[in-house]
Amino acid sequence: MIVVTGGAGFIGSNLVRALNARGRGDVVVVDDLRDGHKFVNLAASEIADYFDRDELLERLQTGSIERPEAIFHQGACAVTTEWDGRYMLENNYRYSVRLYEYCVANSVPLIYASSAAVYGASKTFREDDRAAERPLNVYGYSKLLFDQYVRRHETRAHSQVVGLRYFNVYGPGEAHKGSMASVAFHLRRQVVEQGEARLFEGSGGYAAGEQRRDFVYVGDVANVNLWLLDHPRVSGIFNVGTGASASFNDVARAIIAGLGKGTVRYIPFPPELAASYQSFTQADISALRAAGYGAPFKDVRAGIASYLDALGASP
Repeated sequence: MIVVTGGAGFIGSNLVRALNARGRGDVVVVDDLRDGHKFVNLAASEIADYFDRDELLERLQTGSIERPEAIFHQGACAVTTEWDGRYMLENNYRYSVRLYEYCVANSVPLIYASSAAVYGASKTFREDDRAAERPLNVYGYSKLLFDQYVRRHETRAHSQVVGLRYFNVYGPGEAHKGSMASVAFHLRRQVVEQGEARLFEGSGGYAAGEQRRDFVYVGDVANVNLWLLDHPRVSGIFNVGTGASASFNDVARAIIAGLGKGTVRYIPFPPELAASYQSFTQADISALRAAGYGAPFKDVRAGIASYLDALGASP
């Protein structure tokens, strides 16, 4: 039995589908479905059971469910504009610590979602560069705090513990995220509904639409997770991105080309985002490669094409 927390969410539901594609139906999904719209991400999946996020910890601690083969901990509050630090740390840090303690005590592999948000406005993105870990919001801090906990306690762990610092993930299954959905999701919707993709004017020293991120397709993210399941001797904290940045203009052009229509319009940069906006990210994936992961990552053109195909929107 495999547990996927956040299994009704974006990355979690894609991971559930990837496990199903392997013939694994013994997947227990854990989530908080107060936002019932997320059910659509699971409607076509096969799962063995569903638990609320709080129920999982109780069942694990009392032994009322079997010991999992592995736990993919994808659940979190991922709203980067949420400034309730007490709420964020309880959801993203303290809950993760409780899962970690169970996994270490019971030798259960734990593969968890960290985030590139830990790097903030840094220009370097390497897992061993502690000076680069300067988050710009409490979401990024909550992720960094757990990474630091894992590092401090790594000698206690005799089973696999892996943190994955996801960069800008996009792909099917993110519609429920609203404003937190990817740039690709919003630009596609804008082109379909209004015929134009709206990008920010210049900011952070970048020209209009030339702010750059490492955009990584969700299918590739799921593949990394499954590779780790197959290689339980691999532990550590790893960046997960393509290793190459692309501009927002690149994303818009790929969507316009895929849909066969649309233009780009530049809008003023919101001043309230100035202090907490990442104008550039680019994953250094050398540690992941050194660990043995050799599969390629889709570039923006290929990833957007896959995304549009999945949505049934390609021409």
